[in-house]
Amino acid sequence: MKYSFKNDYSEGCHPKILEALSQTNLDQQIGYGLDEYCISATDKILKLCNSSISTVHFVSGGTQANLILISAFLRPHESVISATTGHIFTNETGAIEATGHKIHSVETDDGKLKQSHIQSVLDLHQNKPHQLKQKLVYISNSTEIGTNYSKDELISLSNFCKEKKLYLMLDGARLGHALTAENNDLTLADIAKYTDAFYLGGTKNGALIGEAIIINNQDLQDEFGFHIKQKGGMLAKGRLLGIQFDVLMENNLYFDLAKHANFEAMKIKKVFSDNGFEFLSETFTNQIFPVLNQNQIDQLSESFDFYVWKKIDEEFSAIRLITSWATPENVTDQFCEAISGLKK
Repeated sequence: MKYSFKNDYSEGCHPKILEALSQTNLDQQIGYGLDEYCISATDKILKLCNSSISTVHFVSGGTQANLILISAFLRPHESVISATTGHIFTNETGAIEATGHKIHSVETDDGKLKQSHIQSVLDLHQNKPHQLKQKLVYISNSTEIGTNYSKDELISLSNFCKEKKLYLMLDGARLGHALTAENNDLTLADIAKYTDAFYLGGTKNGALIGEAIIINNQDLQDEFGFHIKQKGGMLAKGRLLGIQFDVLMENNLYFDLAKHANFEAMKIKKVFSDNGFEFLSETFTNQIFPVLNQNQIDQLSESFDFYVWKKIDEEFSAIRLITSWATPENVTDQFCEAISGLKK
């Protein structure tokens, strides 16, 4: 069987989570996120966020988190600004639009939004009330093409959004990988300080399922639980999510798992670079996008699975390689040997 570099959620969950789920299996707990494990996980997350005003909510997946957050925050005539690579724009089956909110997409070079991108959308929507009112800016960290925001970039976006009275929401499906990247200068406390809301992804970083939503803007916290329930996100057995995040937040496990994934990806990136290959984007997280010709793609496909991400021209395409918290070092080494043996 081929080893897959297609995603970072092919495995089940970290053994410590499996052990905790098994050991607590017969403990009786209050439902709907009021159990002791959700409360403990919430306390640990808020401590890392250095925030006494934020609220934490656990849901099962990223699309669900995005849909609930955005639909809860916006009024019927309000819309979202996103990069064209944004997950809500490309890979969520129109979930946001299905709630009645338009997404204005902006082409970017690196998957990251800048002030100028947002302003370009605002400039095109001055004929109010005949046009939609932009109210929320959606960003991802790390982005869908593996890049990550710097502290200066996030502060700049945050200040601009406040000036324009826009909410800033961060998709953190791979936030652990962004915060442990070698070029990162952000902390979880910074994310909490400079966004109105974000979520901390578990599904792609060692959890069986689950994302932790953190709402930092107190004006957006009231009655958020109603939105979770109405959108089907409130699990009766909320403990299932609480236990997982309680384990992940203990002794830095969450960040250690992300760091491992990044380290294995950077090993692969170095071998591609040393052999003269170019990349679709410059990344320091667990996603890399080397550009290969079709013959080279066919050679690697004989032993490994991955996605052909973007066609560059008639001869070359960018492939996407993703390492995970569970990627074995020996498999990475085998893949690196295969790269070195590629025929031009």
